[in-house]
Amino acid sequence: MTAADSHDVIEVRGARENNLADLSLDIPKRRLTVFTGVSGSGKSSLVFGTIAAESQRMINETYTAFLQSFMPSIGRPDVDALRNLSAAIIVDQERMGANARSTVGTATDAHTMLRIVFSRLGQPHAGTSGAFSFNLPEGMCPTCEGLGKVTAIDVDAFVDRTKSLNEGAIDAPNYGVDTWYWRVLAHSGLYSPDKPIAEFTEQELHDLLHKPTTKIAIGGTNVTYEGLVVKLQRTILAKDRESMQPHVRAFVDRAVTFTTCPACRGARLNEAALGSRINGVNIADCCAMQISDLAQFVRSLDDPSVAPLLATLRGTLDSLVEIGLGYLSLDRESATLSGGESQRVKMVRHLGSSLTDITYVFDEPTVGLHPHDIRRMNDLLLRLRDKGNTVLVVEHKPETIAIADHVVDLGPGAGVNGGHLCYSGDVSGLRSSGTLTGRHLDHRAKLRSEFRSPKGFLSITGASHNNLRDVSVDLPLGVLTVVTGVAGSGKSSLVHGSLRGRPGVVTVDQSPIRGSRRSNPATYTGLLDSVRTAFAKANGVKAALFSANSEGACTHCKGIGLVYTDLAMMAGVATVCEKCEGKRFTPEVLRYTLRGKNISDVLAMPVAEAREFFPTGQAHAVLSRLHDVGLSYLSLGQPLTTLSGGERQRLKLAIHMAEKAATYVLDEPTSGLHLADVDQLLGLLDQLIDAGNTVVVIEHHLAVMAHADWIVDMGPGAGHDGGRVVFTGTPGDLVAHSDTLTAHHLKEYLA
Repeated sequence: MTAADSHDVIEVRGARENNLADLSLDIPKRRLTVFTGVSGSGKSSLVFGTIAAESQRMINETYTAFLQSFMPSIGRPDVDALRNLSAAIIVDQERMGANARSTVGTATDAHTMLRIVFSRLGQPHAGTSGAFSFNLPEGMCPTCEGLGKVTAIDVDAFVDRTKSLNEGAIDAPNYGVDTWYWRVLAHSGLYSPDKPIAEFTEQELHDLLHKPTTKIAIGGTNVTYEGLVVKLQRTILAKDRESMQPHVRAFVDRAVTFTTCPACRGARLNEAALGSRINGVNIADCCAMQISDLAQFVRSLDDPSVAPLLATLRGTLDSLVEIGLGYLSLDRESATLSGGESQRVKMVRHLGSSLTDITYVFDEPTVGLHPHDIRRMNDLLLRLRDKGNTVLVVEHKPETIAIADHVVDLGPGAGVNGGHLCYSGDVSGLRSSGTLTGRHLDHRAKLRSEFRSPKGFLSITGASHNNLRDVSVDLPLGVLTVVTGVAGSGKSSLVHGSLRGRPGVVTVDQSPIRGSRRSNPATYTGLLDSVRTAFAKANGVKAALFSANSEGACTHCKGIGLVYTDLAMMAGVATVCEKCEGKRFTPEVLRYTLRGKNISDVLAMPVAEAREFFPTGQAHAVLSRLHDVGLSYLSLGQPLTTLSGGERQRLKLAIHMAEKAATYVLDEPTSGLHLADVDQLLGLLDQLIDAGNTVVVIEHHLAVMAHADWIVDMGPGAGHDGGRVVFTGTPGDLVAHSDTLTAHHLKEYLA
C-alpha cells in the first residue's frame, strides 16, 4: 500500500478489547462496511468498544486536557494502534431519554423549522418563532407549562383517614412511623398525632396536606414544615418518573393521575399560538398529524420568503417517511419510541447534516423493520456513504450484508471462542469463504411439510388500541403463530394490548430490565444464590462473603469493579478499580476457592463454561436454560446495562421457561441473532410447543414466518393506513393466495 493509499483505510492493529484475539485489519474509508458474526463473536467490541471508543476518547481528550490534573485519565481501548480515524458519530438503539418535553419534532428539528414557518406565514401573526414553542414561556400554555398534561393527586391513595398518624395513616415513601419526615408532621403541634384523620377539622386537614412552607419549633429546634401534598410535589412528583427507584415509581403510579390539560386540551401552547393558522391549520394540528400527512401539507405551501426552509423541512419529513416512520407524529414523546424507532429518528438528523468524512457507526439499524422497510433503510445508509462518509454497521440481516462494499466476519464462535477475523472482503468472497456467515447467507428456511393443528383458539374481540380499527381475530392454541406487518401496522398494539395480563399468558419483551449497574445474569436469574451457597459450604464460611453487594465487596469501589467519575456537563468516566483490579471482592474473599476457582473467576466465566463447572443441581438447570435461549457466550457477571434488547428478552425467556405457562408472547426474539442462531431459536420455540404451550411471536424475520404454523398479517400500511388484519391463515395460504407486502417478500424469500 502506498503512502497516498494508506489514508483511505482505518488501520486496526492488535485489538484485544474483551474477547478480541489480537485482531488486525484494514477497513476502507468512505465505504459501507458491515460487521457480522454470531452473537458474542466480538463485533461490538471491535466497532463500539475499540474504533468508536478511541474516536470518542480522542475528542474528549482534546476538550478535557485542562482537567487532567484533577480527573482520572480516560482509558483507551486495548489496541496497539488505530490510525486514520475520523470523528465518529454513534447512532445506537438507546432510547431517547425520558424528558416529557422531548418529542419526535424537537429531536429532528422539524418542530423548530415548523415554528419559523408559522412565525412568517401564520395569521394572525403571533410573534417570533419562540411564541410557538411549548418549551419557552412566551409560547407555552400557562396552565400545564407546556406539558399538555396536568397532574391530580389522589390523597386517599396514600392517606388512610381511619387511622391516626401514630397508627401509620400515611402510606408514602419515607413517611413510615418514626421516620424524619413523619416526625416533622406528627410533632408539629398543628394537630394531634393520636386523632384519626377523618376527625380532623377543616383547618387541621389543610395544615396536614396543603400548608405552605413555614418554620416551626420542634423540641427547641426550628425546622421547615410543609404540608404533605406540598412536600410530595417538591420532593417526588417534580422528578422524572423514569429516574425514580421502583418503589417510588409504584407510589407515583398509584397516587397520581395524569389528565389532558383543560386549558390547551393537550396542545401544550397558549391561546395566541393556537390562534395563528396557515390554511386553517395551527401548529398543534400539524404536530398531531401523521408525518406522511404532514409532508403532504408542507408540500402544499409555496412562499418565496421561506422557500429554503420549506425545502429543508420537506426533506426531513420525507426522510422520516422513507425510513419507515411516516406513521409517527411530531408531537409523539421521544420516551415512548422503541429502540429501533429511536435509532432511525437519530439517523434522520444526520441525513440533513452538511458534515462529510465522518464515521457513522450503526448498531443493527434494521431492528423492528419489515423486509419492505429494510430496503428503504439500506437506501439511506448508501446515501450517507455517498456524501463522503465512512459507514460502519453491525448487522445480521442478509439484506443489509448484501449491499455492503466491505464485510468483516468475526468468530468463529462466541465469547472465548470468538474474537478472530474469519473474513474481510467483498460480499461475493464471503459467500465462498466457508465461514459460518458465508454458509448461512443464502440459507432459506422452508415451509413446514405439515402445519400443526390448533387445539382451540384465543379470541381477541373489538381491539381498538392506538391505530387498531375494531379488530377481532382468533389466535390458534398449541401452535406457533407469527404476527407480522410493516413497522407501525399495529402488531404490538394487537398482541400486547389484548393479551398482556390474561391468565396463563407470559409476555417476554425487550424492555429494559430494572436494576442497577450491579445487576448481572447471575443475580437476575437467581443463579448467584446457588453459587454463593456452594462456595460457603466448600470453605466453611458464611455465604454473604461471596456477594459483591454485601460483606465481601471491595471497600474502594463498593463491589462494582469500576470507579465512576461524574464530569458534570460531559460524559462520565469509568475506570477499573485500582484496589481490586476490577475483581469486585476483597483479597480475603478471593482466597476462598471452589474446585480451584475463586468467586471472581466464576463470575467471569461464560455460561457455556459455567455449565460444565456446575454439572448438577439448580445452578446447572439455570445455566442450561440460558444455553437453550442462545446466551451461552454471556459471562455470569456481565452488567445487565450492557445487554442488547434481544439479549434482555432471551434472558427473561430463560427465567420464564421454569414457570408453568400456557401461552408465551415474544416480541422480535431474533433481534441480535446471527443467521445460524435463528435456527437454534426456532428449535427452542418448537420445544415449547411440543411441551404443550402456545407461542405467539411478533416478528419480521422471514425464516420465522416460513417456520410458523399460522400467520396474522397486519396492515396494509402503517399508522392510519394500518390497524387491520389483512391476512390470517397458514404460511402456505399466505404465499399461494395473498397479495400483501408480507406475502410478496415471503414468496421472494422462499424462491
